[in-house]
Amino acid sequence: MATQLKNFVRVVKDTDTEKAETLIREYKQTRWAANSERMGKPDSLSAWYSIEEIENFLALAKANGGDGIKFYYGAFPEDHKAEPAYAGRQTLVGVATKSKRSVTGGLSDKDIYLRNGGHTKILNISTPTLCPPMCASNPEGGMGDLGITIIDKGEKGMEII
Repeated sequence: MATQLKNFVRVVKDTDTEKAETLIREYKQTRWAANSERMGKPDSLSAWYSIEEIENFLALAKANGGDGIKFYYGAFPEDHKAEPAYAGRQTLVGVATKSKRSVTGGLSDKDIYLRNGGHTKILNISTPTLCPPMCASNPEGGMGDLGITIIDKGEKGMEII
């Protein structure tokens, strides 16, 4: 019970609109703009999962000894044929983890792998919906309600995103 209360307090304490907006704005200015320019199209700015997908993933992780999730940054290959709209864009890969304490007392989060019929697979949540290109408020590829950020591109002018 104390662990649940501690985690709840951490979530509430870290819920800060200004902090979230600052982190998103900084990302747009320092990483997203350069990625998009290099790619020649807007890179993804967000990755969305339904609550049901997250709950199912958490249940599967717990059933296999998981006690956390590690999110890796990833990118689809330029020639991604399964979902061409995602080709070249960044994504998130959520992997179930289990905390392990080393002999020296350090704590590390180990990715969980499952064995099934002679195959080993990492326990991960499915591909999220990326925006862009699949923005719920603008399915044609616009970025929807992500807030406004002005990016100074030097001699190339300014861009409002």
